[in-house]
Amino acid sequence: MSLFKDKILLITGGTGSFGNAVLSRFLNTDIGEIRIFSRDEKKQEDMRHEFQAKMPEFAEKIKFYIGDIRDLASVKNAIHGVDFIFNAAALKQVPSCEFFPLEALKTNVLGTDNVLSAAIEEGVKTIICLSTDKAAYPVNAMGTSKAMMEKVIVAKSRNVSPDKTKICCTRYGNVLCSRGSVIPLWINQIRKGQPITLTEPSMTRFIMSLDEAVDLVLFAFENGTSGDILVQKAPACTIMTLAEAVCELFEGNKENIKVIGIRHGEKIYETLLTNEECANSIDMGSFFRVPSDNRGLNYAKYFVDGDTERNLLTEFNSNNTELLSLEQVKNKLLSVDFIQDELKKIGKVI
Repeated sequence: MSLFKDKILLITGGTGSFGNAVLSRFLNTDIGEIRIFSRDEKKQEDMRHEFQAKMPEFAEKIKFYIGDIRDLASVKNAIHGVDFIFNAAALKQVPSCEFFPLEALKTNVLGTDNVLSAAIEEGVKTIICLSTDKAAYPVNAMGTSKAMMEKVIVAKSRNVSPDKTKICCTRYGNVLCSRGSVIPLWINQIRKGQPITLTEPSMTRFIMSLDEAVDLVLFAFENGTSGDILVQKAPACTIMTLAEAVCELFEGNKENIKVIGIRHGEKIYETLLTNEECANSIDMGSFFRVPSDNRGLNYAKYFVDGDTERNLLTEFNSNNTELLSLEQVKNKLLSVDFIQDELKKIGKVI
């Protein structure tokens, strides 16, 4: 019997890449129902048709709810009877959040608070919220809003019994070929005979597949304690290596790679675990666990007893993790269904 047997799972922002990956993973299991909550009716209709064609015997398990996590009433409407929530709804494009930071705040911070408040009121058993490496040492509006989202998650977890509602957060880096990522853009540029455009060749980024993102959420679901932030030890590569890998797979000209400069709010490298978080983090093999700091506001007692223990972990970032070679990045790309589908369009099977 699986943990999800006959249970109801709600995915906010469920029409995105993560929601599609979860449906593909869970729809043909013994799960009772998967609710897709989002504000775009066109994407919902596309998803409905896709899964009716792809998995017709299970498609009736999907229920669609139009709404916005900014609107508490619409969240409450979708949450009745739900057992578990994966909160994936977010504004996540770095440049657009730079120009419209209040919109990032409304969705990523206040929207998440709405989901958590409604879930606690309804008695939802487990909520896993999705964060990003940009929340660690944030320098842009998107990362700052996600950092505040994490603070809201941890604060909420302190005020509800974990026996009633467990609240955890996952933090991960770039997901290969997810909606809005650079790889589909590059493939399209190659097809049109245009140069591949990249921002800064030496820039490094964590990379993982959608399946690995789902694995991290499931790890948090099964192993996390309320208030935890769970981080996967992902590898990374330079943006130049990634661009060259795409060129080699799709027969692009590496000599035509064009450097266009760093966009608004971008970092040279990303961080998944900060030095400050390392003080109390737990190394779990393939993952780091950052437990909630559950000390109260009565700091005076520490003048007497003190609390100086600190572990020896150090910052985990995309410069000091495993840097993948060109061949390793190509192999990573070839494990992604999107890449295989795109290669088939040009009659290439690898």
